[in-house]
Amino acid sequence: MIHTVKSGETLSQISRDYRTPLQAIISANPSINPNAIYPGQSIVIPGFPPAASIPYHIDVSINNRTLSLFKVGVLQKQYPIAVGRILSSTPVGNYIIINKAPNPGGPFGTMWMSLSKQHYGIHGTNDPGSIGQAVSRGCIRMYNNDVEELARTVPIGTPVSIHP
Repeated sequence: MIHTVKSGETLSQISRDYRTPLQAIISANPSINPNAIYPGQSIVIPGFPPAASIPYHIDVSINNRTLSLFKVGVLQKQYPIAVGRILSSTPVGNYIIINKAPNPGGPFGTMWMSLSKQHYGIHGTNDPGSIGQAVSRGCIRMYNNDVEELARTVPIGTPVSIHP
């Protein structure tokens, strides 16, 4: 997996976002100076499959409150979602799914899929009436059956694009 450094990012933050030890990232990138990374720089994140090997892509529209699943560029299914409220908006950007945790409990419903942005994920809900609204703390909420179906379909490393 290749990560492109964004403005303001540090190697420590990238390490936390991907839940990958800092030393593992440094070892996988022997030519970089860990104290001087720059926007646009490509950094190998070890432990994830190459993006080109994954046929799926998830597209999240915050304004439309939909999550669209594509396979080799062809729309497979579209799901209704809930997104972040004004004070805790859903983060716009390009991420990957880095892990899956069934039955996380509480407000996360029956499935949690972490994004490569610390503290954010795609998950189920214990409040199905919230789907279609801007009510979360920034995560993407789905009906439990929908997030379970999505988790069975997409592998770790699946790209996720979030836009307004």
